[in-house]
This record gives sequence, C-alpha cells and structure tokens, in this order.
Amino acid sequence: MVQVRDHHPIKSDGSIDITVWAQDLTEELDINDVSRIKKACEMAEFALQNASDTDDEWGGDVGVDCFRTGLEMAVILASLKVNETTLVAAILYRSVRENKLPLEQVGKTFGPTVQQLINGVLQMAAISNLQSPTRDNVLGQTDGQLSNVRKMLVSLVDDVSVALIKLAERTCAIRAVKNSDRKKRYLVSREVFDVYAPLAHRLGIGTIKWELEDLSFRYLQPNSYKQIASLLDERRRDRQDYIKRVLATLNQSVHEAGIKQADIMGRAKHIYSIWRKMKRKDIEFSQVYDVRAVRILVPELTDCYTALGIVHGLWRNIPQEFDDYIATPKENGYRSLHTAVIGPEGKVVEIQIRTFAMHDEAELGVCAHWLYKGTDTKSNSTSYEDKLAWLRQVLEWHDEVGDSSALVDQVRADVEQDRIYVFTPDGHVVDLPNGATPVDFAYRVHTEVGNTCRGAKIHGRIVPLTYRLQTGDQVNVLTSKGGTPSRDWMNPNLGYVNSGRTRAKIAHFFKQLDKEKNAAAGRQSVERELRRMALVGVNDEQLAVSLNFKLADDMYAALGAGDLRLAQITNAAQNQIEPQLKRRQQLDLTLENRRPQRIQGSADGISIAGVGNLLTSLASCCQPVPGDDIVGFITLHRGVSVHRQDCQNIINLADKEQHRIIAVDWAEREEQTYPVDIVVEAFDRAGLINDVILVLGQEKVNVRAMNTVTDSKANSATITFTIDIARLELLGRIMDKVNQLANVLDVRRQKDGN
Repeated sequence: MVQVRDHHPIKSDGSIDITVWAQDLTEELDINDVSRIKKACEMAEFALQNASDTDDEWGGDVGVDCFRTGLEMAVILASLKVNETTLVAAILYRSVRENKLPLEQVGKTFGPTVQQLINGVLQMAAISNLQSPTRDNVLGQTDGQLSNVRKMLVSLVDDVSVALIKLAERTCAIRAVKNSDRKKRYLVSREVFDVYAPLAHRLGIGTIKWELEDLSFRYLQPNSYKQIASLLDERRRDRQDYIKRVLATLNQSVHEAGIKQADIMGRAKHIYSIWRKMKRKDIEFSQVYDVRAVRILVPELTDCYTALGIVHGLWRNIPQEFDDYIATPKENGYRSLHTAVIGPEGKVVEIQIRTFAMHDEAELGVCAHWLYKGTDTKSNSTSYEDKLAWLRQVLEWHDEVGDSSALVDQVRADVEQDRIYVFTPDGHVVDLPNGATPVDFAYRVHTEVGNTCRGAKIHGRIVPLTYRLQTGDQVNVLTSKGGTPSRDWMNPNLGYVNSGRTRAKIAHFFKQLDKEKNAAAGRQSVERELRRMALVGVNDEQLAVSLNFKLADDMYAALGAGDLRLAQITNAAQNQIEPQLKRRQQLDLTLENRRPQRIQGSADGISIAGVGNLLTSLASCCQPVPGDDIVGFITLHRGVSVHRQDCQNIINLADKEQHRIIAVDWAEREEQTYPVDIVVEAFDRAGLINDVILVLGQEKVNVRAMNTVTDSKANSATITFTIDIARLELLGRIMDKVNQLANVLDVRRQKDGN
C-alpha cells in the first residue's frame, strides 16, 4: 500500500505548530537536542517568508513550499531512525536549493557537517537536471553532465546520509506530482523508477523502495496500475476477514510452542510487485499467491525455523514457493523465510518469517546500521559495509569508463536476481552476472588484475579463461607482471567476456594506446580476417568511407581501440565492389536489365528471376553461401549453376556468354545449409583431428568430407574439410574456435581451389 503524506499540526492562524511537530517527531526517534530541530524549522520558515517567490521543480500549482517539504522529508527520515544531524540537513535542504537560504549561513549556524550533507545532496540533484523523457537517455552525454554524475557518486560514498536525504526528497517529489501536468509526472516518475527505486533496493530500504515503485508505476503505466488496484479493492473486506482468522490460528499455535514475543500481522501486497510477478511468471491475478499474506516476527533466529515448522504443520506447503533467504541472503542483505501454504478453505496464503532485527534490516536497510550500532549483530555491520562497497564499485567503473548513459543500466542490472556468487582465495564473496568468466571476475576484483590476467584456477584446478563460473566456485586469478589484455577477449565468438562492464574496461585500455599502434593492430586483424574469409581485392579506403571514416587508418585505429567490431568491417567488405571493376560493372548492368519478379522454391533454396523452378546447383569452384552476392549461369545439361559474383570463372564468362547469365537470389528458407571448404594448417600432434571434430560437433555442423596431409619432416599437417554452413556468422565463429586449438597456425576459407 502506498504511504500517505503525514499531516502537520496547524495553529489557528494556519501556520504549522513547530513545537508540537517536533514533539511528535521525538515519539518516532530518540533526539538528544529537540531545540536544534526546532531552530532548523524556524530558519526554513523565516527564509520562506522573507524570500521572493520562485518557481520550484514541481511547478507553482502543486501547493508545496520548501518549508513544508523539509518537514515532510524529516518525517520520512525519522521513520528510518536517522540521526539528528541528518534531520536538520533534510529540513533545510529545499530552502538552500531554492536559493531562499545561503548554504554558508547554514554552516555557521549548524556546523560544517550539516553544510557538507546539504552540499552533497545538491550535487546529487544534478541527476535531476539530466533527466530526459526517453528511456534510452535518462542521463545526459555532455562533459558537464558526466562531471555531475561523478559528483553524485562521490557524495554517496562519502556519507550514505546524503543518499538517504535524496531518497526522502524524491519520495516527496513523486508524491507532489499528483497535481502536475502529464509531462512533469512522466519525467519525475521515469527518474524515480530508473535510478532511485533501484538505489533504495540496493540500500535495502524496503519502506521507501515500495512507495517509489508503486507511485512511479502509477504514472508510467496508469492503466495497469488502475486494473490491479481495482482487483485488490474487490472483496477487500472478505480478504481481511480471512486474514484475521489465519492470524488467530497462528497466534495460538506460536504461543503454545513457547514463542512468547512473536508479532504476527497481515502484510499488504504492493501493486507494482503484483504486476511484476504476473509478467515474470506469465500468470493471472488470481494466481498471485501472496495477495493474501502474513508476516511473523520472532526474537531469535532459531524461532524462525520453529515458526516455519508450525506453519507447515498447520497447512500443506507449496514446495515451489519456498525460499530460504536466511541461509542464502539476497544481494542487498535481505534475510527472511518465504513460504506459501494451502490455508483454510483451500486458499493460498504467503507467509514471511523473520526476526525483529531482520525486519528492521528489510525495512530500514543501511539505516539499521545506526539502530544496531554498538551491538554484536555482525550481519548488520557487514551488510552496511557491503552496500557502501557496491556504491564505490559503481564510482570506480564510472571513473574508468566515463559513460553515464550506461549508469542506469548498471544500477538496474545490479538488482536483478540472475546473479552468481563466487569466492576469492581469501573467502570474500563476489557477485557476478550469470555466465561470467574468470576474466569478468578478474576485472571485478580490480582493473589491474584483469589487465594482467593470464589464467585461472577453480578450487585449485586450472581452467580455461572461457570457463563459465558457477555459484560457490573459489576463483584464483593467475597474473603476469607487465601483462596486458588480449584483443581476442573483445571477440564475442570466443566467449572470454560476458559482462558489459568488463568489455568496457578492456576497450578503455586499448583506447589509451596511441593511434599508430591501434591502427597497426587493427590493420593486421582486418587483413587476417579478410584472408580467412576469402574476401580478396578489398579497397580499404572505400571500405572506410562505407563505415563513415574519412581514412582507412582511422577505421583501423577505431578497430584497434575497440570502438569498431571486426564483424562490421567484414560485412562491409562483403558488400563492396570486388576486383575486375569494369567486368563487374558490365555484369551488374546485364543483370539489372534482366530483373523481373523473383520466384522462390527451387530445391537448393535459390530464387531465380523470370524462369521458374529450374534445376539449380551450387558451383564447386567458389562454393557460395547465404550472404554472398550470387549470379546464375545457364548450363547445357545441368540447369542453372550458381556462382559468387566475384568468382573468376563467372567474371571470365561474362564477356563471352552474357546471354546465359541470369539474376538469382537466396530464397527465404530456414537454415538451408551449403558446403564450404575450410583449410587448417597446424603443427602435427596426437589428437589434433579429434579436437577439430569436437569443435565442429559442438557447433552442430555436418562434415561432408575431410582430407589430411602431413609432412613428417616439417612436423606439419594440413587439414581440408567440407562442412555444411547456414550463415557466414557461423563460419566465422567456427574458424575462430578452431584457431584457438593448440598447435593450430592458420584457419581460412578455401577459394577457387587455393
């Protein structure tokens, strides 16, 4: 249920009674010096009364002034059990931001700590100024904007109270936009949903996270919100009566089991979480089990499992709906037992069981650090430090990559559940995206560790750098002094890297190299790839222009720095004009004059222009595959022979037999395969052929033929094999993987018998 704004005590003249308000606040929070709180309120009120009217970020029609906003922020933060200094900063923040109160005056009156907190929140406010109405560009792209985002992250790491004040202020903002225009509601909601709700989740502050999610969801998808809200309202009284009966049964059973101080209550289900579960599990509202929900709070950890046994003894549990987040906490430190049972009348009830300390951690998150500070509750202290460590990781990544457009994706990705948890040699837990490799782990530990990574051990056993890490693995990275990243790590076909963050760090490393080295490395990569793919005679200057570069060296440097992918260049080369330009121009002109409507359906997956379903065959001289530019040649007895347009034979025939050349194209058929000859040159060794066959088997390609020639004197082997290929991308991946095998020197596509 979305929280409702607290009403402030009002005097007979319509003003807020600060004395009564401050006294009410002390009931929520233990405050040492109430007079300091009252003085902050008086300063904010005086500043408002003596300042000229200015329009704030929520618009003049909202009816919320900076003074009342400060009080509302303080009420929110008091519920989080923050300290007195944080409350003072929250009360005065909006007055300072709206230029009604000088920050220096605040510092003189309340000290440097309050001044620093307000300044930190002002720096965080820069993210609001970067807001864009499009999801793909929530943050800006200018140097000034990048600097602002960095300031925001620095302020978070310096004092987490800054983040709490900003979260409280954004909570007030999303509440206040109810009376604003549609555009304003969308902009504020988009920012809150993309940045601040995930931040509240990561800090473990459930009480703020749920309200931010529900209110932003209400404005971003109003129809879905209203639909679920109406479904919740239907028969609400019946549902409440049902929960009362369940609570009565549980109270009696728990008390009889000797747990005297248990607190059992009904739990409200939040609208956004219902919608998210319906979408994630593709279910209807009636299948959402935790619409009827109960929470059991107990004093001790052992009481949690005792209560679980009582619940399962009363009603039959649903196995697929049980989660033990105490044994395996969530990434933000959340701990609880979740179970769903078939309750009275055959209705499903979700039940959460946790200790009072776990509940405060779930509701207050990082703020629980203050609540339990000085006790021996080790888990809370660790959770607090882990949350700050996460914020520092985001800062470090931003500082290295300098890309604010990916910041929101990083924040949201870090709250997804699809994560794995591995251990360092010292036993520290590191969370990574599912599918992460030792290279991803190395860069997560430290950029320098990633740059010098040369191998890895899992539980003491050496594994390849393409190994997919699993939860529970203990990873030891093997480094080399003075080592540097390999450009192969940037090749997605090889599987060294599966994290965008890691890929960005590697690209950043290569960007630091000078342009000449990047260009040389890029040129070497392109030449090797074009040779392997049998794309000869490519004009690199024309190739650069087609990829929006002025010079070929600029294109090669971009590839070497990681700003351009090798596949982009090979695709552009595939489409470029081939050798014998004049003959090709004549051939193209001949084909253009004979391009009637295409007809599909020939046996080899070829569409032939204007002649129906003739017998077709793929020429063995050039062996075209889908993606190649092709032409047809009418033979005397074998129908139409299909060639690549750069085939030397067809170019020669274009001069003499133009009337027998026709336009053909690939038919739109699923996974039609075509034979391609691949040549592998290697130093001979036992098991070489078996390793090559294993790669082909893993890619599930059919091997038509294979021929091996060995030279015992040179200890060399040349393997030629014919495989069925459906796409050029698959061909490139296969050649990359074969080229990684031990002793392999070169892998290339054979063309025209060479």
